Amino acid sequence: MQAWHVHENGEPGEVMRLADVERPTPGDGQVLLKVRAANINFPDALMCRGHYQVRPPLPFTPGVEICGETEDGRRVLANPALPYGGLAEYTVADATAVLPAPEVLDDAEAAALHIGYQTGWFALHRRARLEAGETLLVHAAAGGVGSAAVQLGKAAGATVIGVVGGAGKAAVARELGCDVVVDRRTEDVVAAVKEATGGRGADVIYDPVGGEAYTQSTKVVAFEGRIVVVGFASGSIPSPALNHALVKNYSILGLHWGLYNTRNPKLVLRCHEQLTELAARGAIKPLVSERVPLVGAAGAVQRVADGVTTGRVVVVPGPAEGGAV
Repeated sequence: MQAWHVHENGEPGEVMRLADVERPTPGDGQVLLKVRAANINFPDALMCRGHYQVRPPLPFTPGVEICGETEDGRRVLANPALPYGGLAEYTVADATAVLPAPEVLDDAEAAALHIGYQTGWFALHRRARLEAGETLLVHAAAGGVGSAAVQLGKAAGATVIGVVGGAGKAAVARELGCDVVVDRRTEDVVAAVKEATGGRGADVIYDPVGGEAYTQSTKVVAFEGRIVVVGFASGSIPSPALNHALVKNYSILGLHWGLYNTRNPKLVLRCHEQLTELAARGAIKPLVSERVPLVGAAGAVQRVADGVTTGRVVVVPGPAEGGAV
């Protein structure tokens, strides 16, 4: 079979190499899966660089999220067991963590449902307790993680403000359903959010960016608001001033979704059931901006690493499903 291998750490476009290898052999409690589609996540790029908290042994295959097919023909979602990632024709996964793929979503859309939407659901509902009628601000609203949070926020009955970088991404955010879109490249984010909220600010802020985005969040969070920190795509990890949180009466919440897989896996299953129901009634649908063949995976991971993509980029082994969309 063909699989992408990383033999040394560095930029994905430089260190990922397509190789002919043997199919992986499932270990105890694992299943072999044929990869139908593999969604690219920012952690794939970080693992290539050696900057992620999980560091699989070299060589490894990137790809932490797939829609796959079991040997008995079931269509499923899974997080591959590294070092056998999903950017390959076959992978392996823990049998207990395999979930049924929603029928209403095609392979590429299903591959993009799990991590981003689970992260958004846990952040907004489990951690921030978002309520209907509240205002949700989403940084990087046109990206893979951000677009999921926008859809989940709208499904929950929130007013959603999306912060993006560039006119193209602003158009995507509007199509996703953002009530207000702020282009950080041409607008003052703090002033725009305050104007949109009548000076009150946002009740919940979803931040996968860190850096300057986090600083802006502290200036526009409402009284008793909640800032949910889910990642640092900017590469800058902020050091919060806790006295500021005290005097403004807001909460700083962290979310490491992966911990739920080991600490409370029943919640992951419950979340998947709710996401499947939301997808079935059309309330959420992963935004797949590109569908690329396996041979194009290295370039696709690099584009995600560079932050130039919108929505999700999904690798489909064999010919691309209809090309880029």
